Amino acid sequence: MLETSVETYWEAYSFLMHEAELLDEHHEREWLDLFTDDAQYLMPVRVNREKAEGDGFSDESFYFQETRGSLELRVRRLETEYAWAEDPPSRTRHFVSNIRVAEGEEEDELAVKSNLLLYRSRGSDPHYDILSAERRDILRKEDGRWKLRRREILLDHSVLTTHNLSVFL
Repeated sequence: MLETSVETYWEAYSFLMHEAELLDEHHEREWLDLFTDDAQYLMPVRVNREKAEGDGFSDESFYFQETRGSLELRVRRLETEYAWAEDPPSRTRHFVSNIRVAEGEEEDELAVKSNLLLYRSRGSDPHYDILSAERRDILRKEDGRWKLRRREILLDHSVLTTHNLSVFL
């Protein structure tokens, strides 16, 4: 198991800051290279239920339930002229905070939680979206560098007012 030293924390923090920069600057291909081949990228639907009935997220319904392969298809589509939901491209700002780092369950892995506030605007539309979530990531060290093996995005919203979810969180 990896020790969660100050150095390890800084590596996880730097990974998340670099990732946010790639997304905000529309470097989706480089962002995709941050994922392991067996990566999972999930965002379960939030459901309103009594506290005794669970954590408030569906085990069966997802806004998206992606693999490295399906993320590759989404990135490839963004690179074409047919990604109308992102033409003109969204302007985003990923604010990542409250980063918590712990040992992962597997060797060479970290369990990283962070809070995300995403600001998104498009074209000259005066309206904008703000999405708030907790992200639960598993980072794995491969060939001396950290990669994202799993991301679960837990939205604070029970109703999404954004027109689409074509940006990456």
